[in-house]
Amino acid sequence: MSTDSNSQVGSSSIRPSRTGFVASGTGSSRPSRPGQLDPSLAAQLTGGMDPQQVSEMSHVSAASLLDKVHHTEDPEVVERVLTLVDREGVDLIAELWSDTDPDSLPGILWRLYMLRSWMRRDADGISRLWRLGEPTDTAASAIAGVDPAPEADDIARTADSILSGAFTGDFAVALERAGAFCDVIARGIKASGRRSTGTAETKSEQDEAALRTASSLNGTARDFLHGAALWRRGRLE
Repeated sequence: MSTDSNSQVGSSSIRPSRTGFVASGTGSSRPSRPGQLDPSLAAQLTGGMDPQQVSEMSHVSAASLLDKVHHTEDPEVVERVLTLVDREGVDLIAELWSDTDPDSLPGILWRLYMLRSWMRRDADGISRLWRLGEPTDTAASAIAGVDPAPEADDIARTADSILSGAFTGDFAVALERAGAFCDVIARGIKASGRRSTGTAETKSEQDEAALRTASSLNGTARDFLHGAALWRRGRLE
């Protein structure tokens, strides 16, 4: 993401997607080791599987992954789960979780992994968007655990903190942090769009692109907050 406000809005980094930010995501089978995709499942997925089987496997794998990490104190296990998408890649893992509903455990885990990937990949640009959006709601800094004026390194650390907190801490709190973060970045995107320059036609297009992207990100924030509420009621499966 470049440094000028024009390129921030509508860049490939923040274009609308199914989850409100560019997918670079994750999922997992029932892992033989936490955070590692089973090779036999990988072969099945690449060969094609019945959609119902994939759906069932997505729910089982998400619950299995979360349960295993909650019952370990091994930091290496946590690290493997945290970097799951980095090691396994997007395409294969997406077979399991990317099409699941946001009010399901695999669906919300997919979105958490997407958020981490985006935050780490575009940390510098996102830190600028945060500084544009955060002043309108200073409480978001406390909820998301982000400084009011973060640098790129702060964004990357927050990305890891939110995802690792989902596995090792209070899952609902991690989702609430993610939701607050997305809302602030959405406001930053809108503010960036308003600052864009150019002809009236170009500016109108940039404003519309910013609004679409921000709306998509706001939708993801609502998914996270709804997921947190379901988790607290024991209904996120």
